[in-house]
Amino acid sequence: MVLKSELEIAYRLQQDFIKPVKSFIERDYPAPSKSNHVEVISGIRRCGKSTLMDQIKHRYKGGIAYFNFEDPRVHDFDVSDFQKLDEVIGPRTKTYFFDEIQNVVAWEMYVRQLHDRGKKVFITGSNASLLSKELGTRLTGRHLRHELFPFSYPEFLLYTRSKNTPLSFEDYLQHGGFPEYLRDRNEEMLHMLLKDIVSRDIAIRYGIKNTNTLMDITLFILSNVGKEFTYNSLRKSFHVGSANTVSDYLAWLEDTYLIFFLTRFSWSAKNRTVNPRKVYAIDTGMINANSLSFSKDKGRLLENIVYLFLRKKNYDLSYFREQAECDFVVFEKGKCKMVIQVCQQLHNENMDRETRGLLEAMEFFDLKTGLIITQGQSDVLHFDKKIIELIPAHLFLTE
Repeated sequence: MVLKSELEIAYRLQQDFIKPVKSFIERDYPAPSKSNHVEVISGIRRCGKSTLMDQIKHRYKGGIAYFNFEDPRVHDFDVSDFQKLDEVIGPRTKTYFFDEIQNVVAWEMYVRQLHDRGKKVFITGSNASLLSKELGTRLTGRHLRHELFPFSYPEFLLYTRSKNTPLSFEDYLQHGGFPEYLRDRNEEMLHMLLKDIVSRDIAIRYGIKNTNTLMDITLFILSNVGKEFTYNSLRKSFHVGSANTVSDYLAWLEDTYLIFFLTRFSWSAKNRTVNPRKVYAIDTGMINANSLSFSKDKGRLLENIVYLFLRKKNYDLSYFREQAECDFVVFEKGKCKMVIQVCQQLHNENMDRETRGLLEAMEFFDLKTGLIITQGQSDVLHFDKKIIELIPAHLFLTE
Protein backbone atom coordinates (compact mmCIF):
# COMPACT_ATOMS: atom_id res chain seq x y z
CA MET A 1 0.00 0.00 0.00
CA VAL A 2 1.20 3.51 -0.86
CA LEU A 3 -0.02 6.77 0.68
CA LYS A 4 -1.84 9.09 -1.70
CA SER A 5 0.59 11.89 -0.85
CA GLU A 6 3.51 9.67 -1.91
CA LEU A 7 1.73 8.79 -5.14
CA GLU A 8 1.21 12.48 -5.88
CA ILE A 9 4.90 13.21 -5.43
CA ALA A 10 6.01 10.28 -7.59
CA TYR A 11 3.46 11.08 -10.29
CA ARG A 12 4.43 14.76 -10.43
CA LEU A 13 8.15 14.00 -10.64
CA GLN A 14 7.59 11.46 -13.40
CA GLN A 15 5.78 13.90 -15.67
CA ASP A 16 9.05 15.09 -17.23
CA PHE A 17 8.36 12.13 -19.52
CA ILE A 18 5.64 14.25 -21.13
CA LYS A 19 8.12 16.93 -22.25
CA PRO A 20 9.23 16.74 -25.90
CA VAL A 21 12.41 14.78 -26.62
CA LYS A 22 14.07 14.86 -30.04
CA SER A 23 17.23 12.86 -29.46
CA PHE A 24 15.99 9.52 -30.75
CA ILE A 25 15.36 7.78 -34.05
CA GLU A 26 11.97 6.53 -35.12
CA ARG A 27 11.63 2.84 -34.30
CA ASP A 28 10.34 0.24 -36.72
CA TYR A 29 6.96 -0.03 -35.06
CA PRO A 30 3.35 -0.04 -36.34
CA ALA A 31 1.30 3.12 -35.96
CA PRO A 32 -1.07 3.07 -32.94
CA SER A 33 -4.57 1.80 -33.62
CA LYS A 34 -7.28 4.43 -33.93
CA SER A 35 -9.50 2.24 -31.74
CA ASN A 36 -9.29 2.30 -27.95
CA HIS A 37 -7.71 -1.16 -27.82
CA VAL A 38 -5.14 -1.43 -25.06
CA GLU A 39 -1.71 -1.49 -26.74
CA VAL A 40 0.94 -3.64 -25.10
CA ILE A 41 4.64 -3.14 -25.85
CA SER A 42 6.73 -6.01 -24.51
CA GLY A 43 10.45 -6.61 -24.74
CA ILE A 44 13.68 -7.00 -22.83
CA ARG A 45 14.76 -4.31 -20.38
CA ARG A 46 16.61 -1.31 -21.85
CA CYS A 47 15.64 -2.03 -25.45
CA GLY A 48 13.83 1.31 -25.78
CA LYS A 49 10.21 0.66 -24.73
CA SER A 50 9.92 3.89 -22.73
CA THR A 51 11.49 5.87 -25.57
CA LEU A 52 9.03 4.30 -27.99
CA MET A 53 6.16 5.40 -25.75
CA ASP A 54 7.71 8.84 -25.79
CA GLN A 55 7.49 8.81 -29.59
CA ILE A 56 3.90 7.58 -29.53
CA LYS A 57 2.68 10.18 -27.02
CA HIS A 58 3.35 13.00 -29.49
CA ARG A 59 0.47 11.66 -31.59
CA TYR A 60 -1.92 12.59 -28.78
CA LYS A 61 -2.58 16.19 -27.80
CA GLY A 62 -3.57 17.02 -24.23
CA GLY A 63 -4.93 14.80 -21.51
CA ILE A 64 -1.85 12.56 -21.28
CA ALA A 65 -0.73 10.73 -18.13
CA TYR A 66 2.40 8.65 -17.51
CA PHE A 67 3.33 6.39 -14.60
CA ASN A 68 6.30 4.07 -14.09
CA PHE A 69 5.58 1.25 -11.64
CA GLU A 70 9.29 0.53 -11.15
CA ASP A 71 9.71 3.86 -9.37
CA PRO A 72 11.31 2.95 -5.98
CA ARG A 73 9.11 5.57 -4.29
CA VAL A 74 6.07 3.35 -4.95
CA HIS A 75 7.63 -0.09 -4.50
CA ASP A 76 4.74 -1.18 -2.22
CA PHE A 77 2.06 -0.31 -4.82
CA ASP A 78 -0.76 -2.86 -4.88
CA VAL A 79 -4.11 -3.17 -6.64
CA SER A 80 -5.95 -1.14 -3.97
CA ASP A 81 -3.76 1.86 -4.82
CA PHE A 82 -5.11 2.19 -8.36
CA GLN A 83 -8.09 4.16 -7.06
CA LYS A 84 -5.70 6.67 -5.46
CA LEU A 85 -3.68 6.85 -8.67
CA ASP A 86 -6.88 7.50 -10.59
CA GLU A 87 -7.68 10.40 -8.28
CA VAL A 88 -4.14 11.79 -8.60
CA ILE A 89 -4.23 11.64 -12.40
CA GLY A 90 -7.67 13.23 -12.62
CA PRO A 91 -10.76 12.67 -14.80
CA ARG A 92 -9.72 14.74 -17.84
CA THR A 93 -6.99 12.33 -18.93
CA LYS A 94 -7.72 10.60 -22.23
CA THR A 95 -4.49 8.68 -22.89
CA TYR A 96 -2.49 6.67 -20.35
CA PHE A 97 1.10 5.40 -20.60
CA PHE A 98 2.15 2.82 -18.00
CA ASP A 99 5.69 1.41 -17.69
CA GLU A 100 6.33 -2.10 -16.26
CA ILE A 101 2.77 -2.42 -15.00
CA GLN A 102 3.08 -6.21 -14.69
CA ASN A 103 4.85 -5.63 -11.37
CA VAL A 104 1.44 -5.00 -9.78
CA VAL A 105 -0.72 -8.07 -9.13
CA ALA A 106 -4.17 -7.80 -10.80
CA TRP A 107 -3.19 -4.70 -12.79
CA GLU A 108 -5.49 -5.81 -15.60
CA MET A 109 -8.57 -4.95 -13.53
CA TYR A 110 -7.68 -1.25 -13.53
CA VAL A 111 -6.69 -1.24 -17.21
CA ARG A 112 -9.99 -2.94 -18.06
CA GLN A 113 -11.85 -0.18 -16.18
CA LEU A 114 -10.01 2.49 -18.18
CA HIS A 115 -10.80 0.67 -21.42
CA ASP A 116 -14.48 0.43 -20.50
CA ARG A 117 -14.48 4.18 -19.85
CA GLY A 118 -13.27 4.76 -23.41
CA LYS A 119 -9.69 5.64 -22.49
CA LYS A 120 -6.67 4.81 -24.65
CA VAL A 121 -4.01 2.87 -22.71
CA PHE A 122 -0.43 1.98 -23.63
CA ILE A 123 1.50 -0.35 -21.35
CA THR A 124 4.99 -1.79 -21.41
CA GLY A 125 6.36 -4.90 -19.79
CA SER A 126 9.53 -6.96 -19.76
CA ASN A 127 7.97 -10.32 -18.85
CA ALA A 128 6.11 -12.06 -21.65
CA SER A 129 4.47 -14.72 -19.48
CA LEU A 130 3.10 -12.36 -16.83
CA LEU A 131 1.66 -10.06 -19.45
CA SER A 132 0.13 -12.91 -21.46
CA LYS A 133 -1.55 -14.43 -18.42
CA GLU A 134 -3.38 -11.27 -17.43
CA LEU A 135 -4.12 -10.19 -21.01
CA GLY A 136 -5.78 -13.53 -21.59
CA THR A 137 -8.22 -13.07 -18.71
CA ARG A 138 -9.88 -9.66 -18.49
CA LEU A 139 -8.52 -8.13 -21.70
CA THR A 140 -9.22 -10.82 -24.28
CA GLY A 141 -10.16 -9.15 -27.56
CA ARG A 142 -9.47 -5.72 -26.09
CA HIS A 143 -5.73 -5.46 -26.62
CA LEU A 144 -3.08 -5.40 -29.34
CA ARG A 145 0.28 -6.97 -28.61
CA HIS A 146 3.61 -5.76 -30.03
CA GLU A 147 7.18 -6.80 -29.33
CA LEU A 148 10.16 -4.47 -29.30
CA PHE A 149 13.75 -5.63 -29.69
CA PRO A 150 17.07 -3.78 -29.49
CA PHE A 151 17.95 -1.91 -32.68
CA SER A 152 17.73 -3.87 -35.89
CA TYR A 153 20.57 -3.40 -38.34
CA PRO A 154 18.75 -0.64 -40.32
CA GLU A 155 17.96 1.13 -37.03
CA PHE A 156 21.60 0.72 -35.99
CA LEU A 157 22.69 2.44 -39.20
CA LEU A 158 20.36 5.37 -38.51
CA TYR A 159 21.41 5.66 -34.88
CA THR A 160 25.15 5.56 -35.61
CA ARG A 161 24.75 7.59 -38.81
CA SER A 162 26.60 4.89 -40.72
CA LYS A 163 26.41 3.75 -44.32
CA ASN A 164 25.41 0.19 -45.15
CA THR A 165 28.84 -1.35 -45.66
CA PRO A 166 30.53 -4.60 -44.56
CA LEU A 167 32.48 -2.53 -42.02
CA SER A 168 29.27 -1.16 -40.49
CA PHE A 169 27.85 -4.65 -40.30
CA GLU A 170 31.01 -5.85 -38.55
CA ASP A 171 30.42 -3.13 -35.95
CA TYR A 172 26.80 -4.28 -35.50
CA LEU A 173 27.88 -7.92 -35.28
CA GLN A 174 30.24 -7.06 -32.44
CA HIS A 175 28.19 -4.53 -30.47
CA GLY A 176 24.53 -5.35 -31.16
CA GLY A 177 21.66 -2.91 -30.77
CA PHE A 178 21.06 -1.84 -27.17
CA PRO A 179 20.71 1.96 -27.51
CA GLU A 180 22.39 2.91 -24.23
CA TYR A 181 25.36 0.63 -24.88
CA LEU A 182 25.82 1.98 -28.40
CA ARG A 183 25.79 5.51 -27.00
CA ASP A 184 28.45 4.92 -24.33
CA ARG A 185 30.19 1.70 -25.48
CA ASN A 186 30.54 0.71 -21.83
CA GLU A 187 30.24 -3.07 -21.40
CA GLU A 188 29.39 -2.61 -17.72
CA MET A 189 25.90 -1.62 -18.84
CA LEU A 190 25.41 -5.05 -20.46
CA HIS A 191 26.89 -6.79 -17.41
CA MET A 192 24.47 -5.00 -15.08
CA LEU A 193 21.53 -5.61 -17.39
CA LEU A 194 22.17 -9.36 -17.30
CA LYS A 195 22.50 -9.31 -13.50
CA ASP A 196 19.23 -7.36 -13.17
CA ILE A 197 17.38 -9.84 -15.35
CA VAL A 198 18.69 -12.90 -13.51
CA SER A 199 18.30 -11.48 -10.00
CA ARG A 200 15.29 -9.15 -10.14
CA ASP A 201 13.18 -10.70 -12.89
CA ILE A 202 13.81 -14.36 -12.05
CA ALA A 203 15.56 -15.15 -8.75
CA ILE A 204 13.59 -12.71 -6.56
CA ARG A 205 10.30 -13.14 -8.41
CA TYR A 206 10.36 -16.94 -8.24
CA GLY A 207 12.17 -17.37 -4.94
CA ILE A 208 15.30 -19.05 -6.29
CA LYS A 209 17.92 -19.49 -3.60
CA ASN A 210 20.73 -21.02 -5.66
CA THR A 211 21.29 -18.02 -7.90
CA ASN A 212 24.83 -19.13 -8.79
CA THR A 213 23.56 -22.15 -10.72
CA LEU A 214 20.96 -20.01 -12.48
CA MET A 215 23.64 -17.51 -13.53
CA ASP A 216 26.02 -20.30 -14.61
CA ILE A 217 23.34 -21.81 -16.86
CA THR A 218 22.53 -18.37 -18.28
CA LEU A 219 26.17 -17.66 -19.12
CA PHE A 220 26.55 -21.14 -20.64
CA ILE A 221 23.52 -20.55 -22.87
CA LEU A 222 24.86 -17.18 -24.02
CA SER A 223 28.19 -18.82 -24.83
CA ASN A 224 26.55 -21.51 -26.97
CA VAL A 225 24.06 -19.74 -29.22
CA GLY A 226 23.19 -21.69 -32.34
CA LYS A 227 23.88 -25.05 -30.68
CA GLU A 228 21.51 -27.86 -29.75
CA PHE A 229 20.77 -28.79 -26.15
CA THR A 230 18.35 -30.82 -24.04
CA TYR A 231 17.11 -30.20 -20.51
CA ASN A 232 18.74 -33.43 -19.39
CA SER A 233 22.14 -32.51 -20.81
CA LEU A 234 22.06 -29.21 -18.91
CA ARG A 235 20.88 -30.99 -15.75
CA LYS A 236 23.91 -33.27 -15.87
CA SER A 237 26.38 -30.51 -16.73
CA PHE A 238 25.29 -28.28 -13.83
CA HIS A 239 24.29 -31.00 -11.34
CA VAL A 240 20.71 -29.76 -11.07
CA GLY A 241 18.25 -31.98 -9.21
CA SER A 242 15.79 -32.48 -12.06
CA ALA A 243 15.23 -31.66 -15.71
CA ASN A 244 12.01 -29.88 -14.69
CA THR A 245 14.06 -27.36 -12.72
CA VAL A 246 16.20 -26.66 -15.78
CA SER A 247 13.03 -26.34 -17.86
CA ASP A 248 11.68 -23.74 -15.42
CA TYR A 249 14.93 -21.76 -15.47
CA LEU A 250 14.99 -21.61 -19.26
CA ALA A 251 11.28 -20.76 -19.51
CA TRP A 252 11.79 -17.84 -17.12
CA LEU A 253 14.82 -16.65 -19.10
CA GLU A 254 12.74 -16.80 -22.27
CA ASP A 255 9.95 -14.81 -20.60
CA THR A 256 12.42 -11.95 -20.05
CA TYR A 257 13.27 -11.97 -23.79
CA LEU A 258 16.91 -12.73 -23.02
CA ILE A 259 16.92 -16.00 -24.98
CA PHE A 260 14.80 -17.76 -27.60
CA PHE A 261 14.47 -21.40 -28.59
CA LEU A 262 14.15 -22.99 -32.00
CA THR A 263 12.65 -26.46 -32.41
CA ARG A 264 13.73 -29.08 -34.92
CA PHE A 265 11.29 -29.39 -37.81
CA SER A 266 8.88 -32.30 -37.70
CA TRP A 267 5.31 -32.77 -38.84
CA SER A 268 4.76 -34.43 -35.44
CA ALA A 269 4.08 -32.07 -32.52
CA LYS A 270 5.33 -34.75 -30.12
CA ASN A 271 8.67 -35.01 -31.93
CA ARG A 272 9.09 -31.23 -31.87
CA THR A 273 8.68 -31.37 -28.10
CA VAL A 274 11.23 -34.12 -27.40
CA ASN A 275 13.87 -33.30 -30.02
CA PRO A 276 16.85 -31.12 -29.03
CA ARG A 277 16.31 -27.38 -29.45
CA LYS A 278 18.68 -24.65 -30.53
CA VAL A 279 19.10 -21.47 -28.51
CA TYR A 280 19.60 -17.85 -29.57
CA ALA A 281 20.06 -14.64 -27.61
CA ILE A 282 18.41 -11.23 -27.82
CA ASP A 283 21.55 -9.38 -28.91
CA THR A 284 25.07 -10.09 -30.12
CA GLY A 285 26.49 -7.30 -27.96
CA MET A 286 24.98 -9.04 -24.95
CA ILE A 287 26.58 -12.31 -26.07
CA ASN A 288 30.05 -10.80 -26.55
CA ALA A 289 29.97 -8.86 -23.26
CA ASN A 290 28.83 -11.77 -21.07
CA SER A 291 30.07 -15.00 -22.64
CA LEU A 292 32.44 -17.02 -20.51
CA SER A 293 34.40 -18.83 -23.18
CA PHE A 294 32.88 -17.66 -26.44
CA SER A 295 35.41 -18.34 -29.18
CA LYS A 296 34.37 -15.27 -31.15
CA ASP A 297 32.82 -17.61 -33.69
CA LYS A 298 31.42 -14.98 -36.03
CA GLY A 299 29.48 -17.66 -37.87
CA ARG A 300 27.31 -18.29 -34.81
CA LEU A 301 26.95 -14.56 -34.12
CA LEU A 302 25.84 -14.13 -37.73
CA GLU A 303 23.37 -16.98 -37.34
CA ASN A 304 21.98 -15.30 -34.21
CA ILE A 305 21.41 -12.05 -36.10
CA VAL A 306 19.62 -13.83 -38.95
CA TYR A 307 17.43 -15.62 -36.41
CA LEU A 308 16.43 -12.30 -34.81
CA PHE A 309 15.68 -10.80 -38.23
CA LEU A 310 13.33 -13.68 -39.06
CA ARG A 311 11.83 -13.77 -35.55
CA LYS A 312 10.84 -10.11 -35.74
CA LYS A 313 8.89 -10.83 -38.92
CA ASN A 314 6.76 -13.35 -36.99
CA TYR A 315 7.57 -16.23 -39.30
CA ASP A 316 7.05 -19.78 -38.08
CA LEU A 317 10.64 -21.00 -37.76
CA SER A 318 12.35 -24.36 -37.30
CA TYR A 319 15.73 -25.88 -38.04
CA PHE A 320 15.99 -28.97 -40.24
CA ARG A 321 18.08 -32.05 -39.60
CA GLU A 322 18.16 -35.42 -41.32
CA GLN A 323 21.56 -36.48 -42.65
CA ALA A 324 22.80 -32.91 -42.30
CA GLU A 325 21.49 -29.66 -40.84
CA CYS A 326 19.82 -26.60 -42.35
CA ASP A 327 19.76 -23.60 -40.02
CA PHE A 328 16.33 -22.16 -40.77
CA VAL A 329 13.12 -23.42 -42.34
CA VAL A 330 10.77 -20.46 -42.75
CA PHE A 331 7.01 -21.02 -42.87
CA GLU A 332 4.36 -18.47 -43.70
CA LYS A 333 0.64 -19.32 -43.54
CA GLY A 334 1.45 -23.02 -43.17
CA LYS A 335 3.66 -23.19 -46.28
CA CYS A 336 7.43 -23.38 -46.46
CA LYS A 337 8.53 -19.99 -47.77
CA MET A 338 12.32 -20.42 -47.80
CA VAL A 339 15.21 -22.41 -46.38
CA ILE A 340 18.32 -20.61 -45.15
CA GLN A 341 21.83 -21.62 -44.20
CA VAL A 342 24.16 -19.19 -42.42
CA CYS A 343 27.91 -19.32 -42.96
CA GLN A 344 30.48 -16.64 -42.30
CA GLN A 345 32.48 -17.61 -45.38
CA LEU A 346 31.95 -20.44 -47.85
CA HIS A 347 35.10 -22.17 -49.10
CA ASN A 348 36.22 -25.57 -50.37
CA GLU A 349 36.71 -27.03 -46.90
CA ASN A 350 33.14 -26.34 -45.71
CA MET A 351 31.32 -26.38 -49.06
CA ASP A 352 29.91 -29.91 -48.64
CA ARG A 353 28.86 -29.40 -45.01
CA GLU A 354 27.11 -26.07 -45.62
CA THR A 355 25.33 -27.05 -48.85
CA ARG A 356 24.36 -30.65 -48.03
CA GLY A 357 21.84 -29.79 -45.31
CA LEU A 358 20.43 -26.93 -47.37
CA LEU A 359 19.97 -29.16 -50.43
CA GLU A 360 18.30 -31.83 -48.28
CA ALA A 361 15.84 -29.25 -46.98
CA MET A 362 15.20 -27.90 -50.49
CA GLU A 363 14.46 -31.43 -51.69
CA PHE A 364 12.24 -32.20 -48.69
CA PHE A 365 10.13 -29.06 -49.12
CA ASP A 366 10.25 -29.13 -52.95
CA LEU A 367 12.02 -25.78 -53.30
CA LYS A 368 14.17 -24.88 -56.30
CA THR A 369 16.09 -22.11 -54.53
CA GLY A 370 17.86 -21.88 -51.19
CA LEU A 371 19.82 -19.10 -49.48
CA ILE A 372 23.19 -18.99 -47.77
CA ILE A 373 23.69 -15.80 -45.77
CA THR A 374 27.38 -14.92 -45.54
CA GLN A 375 29.31 -12.05 -44.03
CA GLY A 376 30.46 -10.72 -47.40
CA GLN A 377 30.14 -13.18 -50.29
CA SER A 378 27.78 -12.91 -53.25
CA ASP A 379 27.43 -15.82 -55.65
CA VAL A 380 25.05 -18.24 -57.34
CA LEU A 381 25.68 -22.00 -57.14
CA HIS A 382 23.98 -24.56 -59.38
CA PHE A 383 23.33 -28.15 -58.25
CA ASP A 384 21.44 -30.00 -61.02
CA LYS A 385 18.05 -28.25 -60.97
CA LYS A 386 18.64 -26.55 -57.61
CA ILE A 387 20.03 -23.03 -57.15
CA ILE A 388 21.74 -21.71 -54.04
CA GLU A 389 22.18 -17.96 -53.73
CA LEU A 390 24.90 -16.48 -51.52
CA ILE A 391 23.85 -13.12 -50.08
CA PRO A 392 25.92 -10.82 -47.83
CA ALA A 393 24.24 -10.27 -44.48
CA HIS A 394 24.38 -6.46 -44.69
CA LEU A 395 22.28 -6.65 -47.86
CA PHE A 396 19.94 -9.42 -46.68
CA LEU A 397 19.03 -7.47 -43.53
CA THR A 398 18.24 -4.26 -45.41
CA GLU A 399 16.42 -5.48 -48.53
